[in-house]
Amino acid sequence: MTRRFDDDSSVTIAPMPERNLDFLAWTALVHENFPHIDLTTSIPDNFRAGQHYVALDDIQLFDMATGPHTVEQQRVLTDSAGPQLCKLSLQFSGTTELTQDGRSCILAPGDLALYVAHRPYQLDYLEDQRSLIIQFPQDALHLVQQQVAEVTAIPINANTGLGRVAVPLFEQLAANLHILQGPHALRLVRSALEMLVTVLHEASRPGETTSRENPLFDQAVAFIADHLYDPELGPQMIADYFYVSVRQLHSKFAEEGETVGTFIRNERLGRIREDLADPTRQNETVQAISARYGLTDASYVSKLFKQAYGQTPSHYRHSIFGN
Repeated sequence: MTRRFDDDSSVTIAPMPERNLDFLAWTALVHENFPHIDLTTSIPDNFRAGQHYVALDDIQLFDMATGPHTVEQQRVLTDSAGPQLCKLSLQFSGTTELTQDGRSCILAPGDLALYVAHRPYQLDYLEDQRSLIIQFPQDALHLVQQQVAEVTAIPINANTGLGRVAVPLFEQLAANLHILQGPHALRLVRSALEMLVTVLHEASRPGETTSRENPLFDQAVAFIADHLYDPELGPQMIADYFYVSVRQLHSKFAEEGETVGTFIRNERLGRIREDLADPTRQNETVQAISARYGLTDASYVSKLFKQAYGQTPSHYRHSIFGN
């Protein structure tokens, strides 16, 4: 069965964005959110585009309808250019060719794929098309750079594998874009993005158990995820568990461009941030949430959190719930 997004489809999405912008106006609008990309089109006089837009904390959703054009990001962007961002593209109509990390894929209606904004990529919108772009911080995936690079430009189809679960979920997000607001919506979208990781790994390794050449790193990452609650979690504890030297452990993290301590800290801060935005935990104190992830010094947590996200935990929670 081929899924389609037209009047005969069982999938209902929001009304088409009004295509009232010419190419110059569209380029200016796109650059407000994606300043490092270049846009070109073969039909500048006849090009028309429009979008619906929703922001949920640091996650942005763009439902866009455009004429044929090309989007290119040609540089490797450093941390000074802003946080490292991922983009998820879900095709509604028309076709798009996505190229990144030495791979290209064609996205037909009902397909989705992931790419990252800080490494070169190209999107060729080959005809009049409509798609949903979800932009979010890479750390929401809880993956390191090498792991993310393994799943970019890998198409996920609604009719195969775990895509049968993932694609309809993102379709429903698009169908209800107009009501996505508040902490419950933020939690829903983040949960959908976490589920996407499993689906992408399945699609990137058909018939394989693993293609990784750094199993100690993968095992250590899993161990860290299971022991974030432990204040004693650190290089020595991990090395002892796997019967390796601390030096060997550090070298395996260095192969992935990471350090053990920084990885643990970022994982803890990310989980704290997620819980602070979770409406079911709204009555928990910042200290209780932090302690759940092994950080018991409230002032230290506040300092780290502000360094990472630009505001204290209390101010961040206030920006979500407004109280």
